[in-house]
Amino acid sequence: MLQSLYTLFFTEYILIIVTILILFLIVVLFYRYQKQKKSLQQFIDIKLQTYKNIFDIAEESILILSDKNMILYANKQMITLLGLKKAFVNTVLDQTQIKVTKEWEPLTKVIQEKHDLSVKIQIFPNSILLPEVSQEEIPVTLYLSNSYEDIEFKKQCTIVTIIDLRKEKEKELLSHQHKLTKLPNQAQCIKDLNALYSKLHLGEYKIALVMMNIDNFSTIRSIVGYEQSNIILIKFAKYLDDLAKELSFSVYHTAHNNFLLAITHIDSLTDVISIVNQIQNRLMSFYQMENSKLHLTASVGISMYPDNSTTFYLLDNAYKALAQAEKNGLGRIEIYKSNSTEHDYDELKLYNDMHQALDKNEFEVFYQPIVESVTQEVVAAEALIRWNHPEHGMIGPYIFIPIMEKTGFIVELGEYVLEEVLKQQKRWELFKFKQIEVSINLSLLELETGKFVEYVNQQLNKHQVSPSLIKFEITEGIAMISEEQTSRQLLELKELGVSISLDDFGTGYTSFSYLKKIPANMLKIDRSLVMNIVENEEDQRIVKAMIDLGHHLGMKITVEGIEDEKMFNMLLNFGADFIQGYYFSKPIPVFEFQKLLR
Repeated sequence: MLQSLYTLFFTEYILIIVTILILFLIVVLFYRYQKQKKSLQQFIDIKLQTYKNIFDIAEESILILSDKNMILYANKQMITLLGLKKAFVNTVLDQTQIKVTKEWEPLTKVIQEKHDLSVKIQIFPNSILLPEVSQEEIPVTLYLSNSYEDIEFKKQCTIVTIIDLRKEKEKELLSHQHKLTKLPNQAQCIKDLNALYSKLHLGEYKIALVMMNIDNFSTIRSIVGYEQSNIILIKFAKYLDDLAKELSFSVYHTAHNNFLLAITHIDSLTDVISIVNQIQNRLMSFYQMENSKLHLTASVGISMYPDNSTTFYLLDNAYKALAQAEKNGLGRIEIYKSNSTEHDYDELKLYNDMHQALDKNEFEVFYQPIVESVTQEVVAAEALIRWNHPEHGMIGPYIFIPIMEKTGFIVELGEYVLEEVLKQQKRWELFKFKQIEVSINLSLLELETGKFVEYVNQQLNKHQVSPSLIKFEITEGIAMISEEQTSRQLLELKELGVSISLDDFGTGYTSFSYLKKIPANMLKIDRSLVMNIVENEEDQRIVKAMIDLGHHLGMKITVEGIEDEKMFNMLLNFGADFIQGYYFSKPIPVFEFQKLLR
């Protein structure tokens, strides 16, 4: 009996001890859990504070909303943008309006209705924000994404990011203004004219482009000085702008002392001449400096649609007429007259056909060999585009390239040529052809997209072609239009590993000092300088000097337009590194070019 009581007592004692130990263990684990949770929360708080500091210096406006659309956090940019007060936490954005589609709606409603939690991130471009504090319509891009607002991942929150596009729009506006006079510049002119041409079918009316150039402006600048000559341009621009508003036409400051008037809905050339005479008469007594008046005149070129010009050559023909006016003397007016020997293509139809031509494979890349002058071995080629039109047959690039440049289609064509060349380079690699460098002509519009270098890099990676097999040719005229921007992008291209060639060298207006600024590996001397080189000693001295200059600057020299043995031997003696021309081969289709490579 005593033994049973002892056993029972011992068992209960053991149970009590075990229970105490279990309770102690639970307390210890709970304590550790709380401590870890506290440490984790502190860690999260530190991280959150770090992220908040980063968000506060970001350009984007960032907002975090709870699952009930209450504000949990807003960075400094968002506070400023929406005019939030200090105690903004746990308030609702009912007063801020946004237009994502066509209707104004509260921001909270847009988030509730359009935020799809299954999508990682949603983007609503071209939106307009209307904060209550400013009542200013602000162009924005709206981003919606989701995360969790607690460490247990129980409640989802919405992250709202708003990018204010006002500065971007302002930059875009400034890029389409002349820096001095603030009139729309040539870039805006091209944009407006393209839009105008597209609407011509809606009505039957005439258009006149009037190109004006203040005569002897360089001489005037040398007399009155830089500052006073700028004042002349500003005052003249203001006069033209006021007159344009009065008579309902558009005015552009295209370059230097050149101004363009786009006059629409006119009945005859007489109306245009009347406006031009009014401007000429005003210009004669336009500027007075102290007690002296400057007798100013302007040369004027006029082209009209449909009287004497097609739409796509309207601007070119205005320039041609202006050039003729300047030849004929000061203050002259010339009207463009078409030459009967010009081609009779319908430019509008060609433009419309271009968009389908790429899909139908009507464009074809031809290759013209470039040979090493000493060995006469094919070491490179220039890629040249050809258009095999179903109606007109093979159309020369001098016909369709100007249309593409004026309409912007040249960018799309440039992408096509680059991809075709890279595909061909890859084929030659796979079929064990000799690897050669291929040159591709580069247009100003491609550089102006701002995305050209990135696109080239993507295509090189996509096709797995060595950058050393690609060279871009840019004319010296284009290189100087926007020297700083062009040089920067050409340097970025060189960093990718591609080469740069300065094409048509010797035909432009650049000084030799520019050669140090353009990061070119190659100088390509234009054919116009070697046409008469065998007979003309002056041409020989010029070309020899160019070759020597290029070599001193560490560049290789290619001479194009070589058509016979005498020209070739002379350029060989002058030290030209590479030769291109009909003496070796005209531009030929790829299957013929491959025979040369073999």
